[in-house]
Amino acid sequence: MEFLIIFLVIALVIVLPSVRVVPQSECYIIERLGSYYATWTNGLHFKIPFIDRVSGVISLKEIVKDFPPQPVITKDNVTMQIDTIVYFQITDPKLYTYGVENPINAIENLTATTLRNIIGELELDQTLTSRDIINSKMRSILDEATDPWGIKINRVEVKNILPPRDIQEAMEKQMRAERERREAILKAEGEKKSSILIAEGKKQSAILNAEAEKEAQIKAAEGEAEAILKINTAEAEAIKLLKEAGADQSVLTLRSFEALEKIANGTSTKIIVPSDLQNVATLGTTISEMFKENK
Repeated sequence: MEFLIIFLVIALVIVLPSVRVVPQSECYIIERLGSYYATWTNGLHFKIPFIDRVSGVISLKEIVKDFPPQPVITKDNVTMQIDTIVYFQITDPKLYTYGVENPINAIENLTATTLRNIIGELELDQTLTSRDIINSKMRSILDEATDPWGIKINRVEVKNILPPRDIQEAMEKQMRAERERREAILKAEGEKKSSILIAEGKKQSAILNAEAEKEAQIKAAEGEAEAILKINTAEAEAIKLLKEAGADQSVLTLRSFEALEKIANGTSTKIIVPSDLQNVATLGTTISEMFKENK
């Protein structure tokens, strides 16, 4: 009985470590007697004790590696520091395990040399404005180079581009000068538009004033004409009423004196007055004849 218990304990100690449950995001590389045997994916697996062994545990998730800045030289001989981020994923665990020694270090060195080759073909200004081109070229080259290692390069991003300090100062001065130039242009355009608007306002004001003065003169002329018409109409009505009333010579003479009174109130500087009453009557007769002719 004791022997059976000991046997069961030994069996459990040997068998239990040989039972493995592989999670979804990982896979196991199994070697049998030192040679590659199988790749375990997610699920329950059993290996033969002392014969099979787990050579490596590979993550199937996308891996992100932020590599330190690398010194590179541009086509116009400017040395700068550029650091990159590589996003990759293991697609073939067997090739990743047996394809290259230390794959991460290999990717870092490959990234550095590829970056130097690409930047060496670009000038400083092109390097600063061509991040997308650099990223695309690096991803294509790295993906092709790492394919025998069972690695898929998904993206490559240039994180920072750090030119020398003197180049940074020169660029800052250039940017400052460009901002000042744009500010001067905007200010000049604003002043130009302001002057145009002021001139347009003065023009419109002069036109409106002239039109208002014209309208005033027209209204004044129309009022004066209407007043003259009304006066003439009133005089004609008065003469008509005198005629219909059968006015005699004395009435006409009185109207003559009233006419003389109006003449005296006018702007004339001389008034001729008859010396006798007969002449006054004669003058009245003459004026009455004038009224008749006007009729």
